[in-house]
Amino acid sequence: KYTRVKTRVMAYALKQLINQSEQVMIMGHKNADLDSFGAAIGMCSAAMEEGKPSYIVLETSNSYTNKLKKQFEKTEKFGGVFINRETALARITPSTLLIIVDVFKPVITEEPQLIERTNNIVVIDHHRKSSDFIENASLTYHEPSASSASEMVTELLQYMNDGKSITRNVAEALFAGIELDTKGFSFKTGIRTFEAAAYLRRKGVDATNIKVLFQTGRTEYAIRSEIVKSAEIYNGFIAISSTDSDYEDIQSLTAAAADDLLDIEGIVASFTMCRKNNITHISGRSLGNINVQMILELIGGGGHHVVAGAQLECRFEEAKTILKQAIDEYFENNRKG
Repeated sequence: KYTRVKTRVMAYALKQLINQSEQVMIMGHKNADLDSFGAAIGMCSAAMEEGKPSYIVLETSNSYTNKLKKQFEKTEKFGGVFINRETALARITPSTLLIIVDVFKPVITEEPQLIERTNNIVVIDHHRKSSDFIENASLTYHEPSASSASEMVTELLQYMNDGKSITRNVAEALFAGIELDTKGFSFKTGIRTFEAAAYLRRKGVDATNIKVLFQTGRTEYAIRSEIVKSAEIYNGFIAISSTDSDYEDIQSLTAAAADDLLDIEGIVASFTMCRKNNITHISGRSLGNINVQMILELIGGGGHHVVAGAQLECRFEEAKTILKQAIDEYFENNRKG
């Protein structure tokens, strides 16, 4: 169970692994979001507090993450920690500690080859396990009941170095990660979530800075609005929409639009789609009555009960047909159950 005793044990074991390594590399999933970034920054700060050379492997990310990354790159402490995949592959050794946050599937990590280049791996994740979970980890901290990877890392850091590694900018990155995955503390929140948030506030989090971080430009807002406007209502209470926009960060906008659709009266679940690199990306959201994770797992995706995603190598119309079949199968399975 998700208890503080377990968190303390994990924090102690993680600190030992950091001290036994020659260097530490941290990576999350491709197209890093604020939760992945916040968790990575937290772990990087902890490793640096132990005096270890530390790097964050980050090559693909969304606009919100890029905004925060630029802020950290301007600081003396984190200016040189961000490296791309090529540099990471050149620097990693068998004794490097590789910390993987907010993801458990090797194929969607920032650079899967890194997993094969070291014997020391730590996985910190809150998504539900599937058959392709990273199995050769030295330490796995897996808590599906946690709201986010940033919440998990916040708790770990409280037991490492007495929380000294959580400076104000690190606290704000972690807070932003929690806020993103909980949709403004509306979903997947528990007592521990608010306790972690309160701890970060005491570390100096400025709510105004977080608000500015989540602001979008007029172009982005217009695209989100168009996705919401063009939504099809399936089965009377599920919204499905797609966009052919070639905007650079279209995946983040379609995910945000899926959240927006839940604000419409009568909609209890939403799915939005976009095309990037010849792949159809699907974002699923729910108010809780419908398990979008189970629906998207039927087509190779995954995630959480109320937040999930999937990728299909096909066009919108075919993807919509596949998605609707998965929705129908989900309801059919529930009726049988």
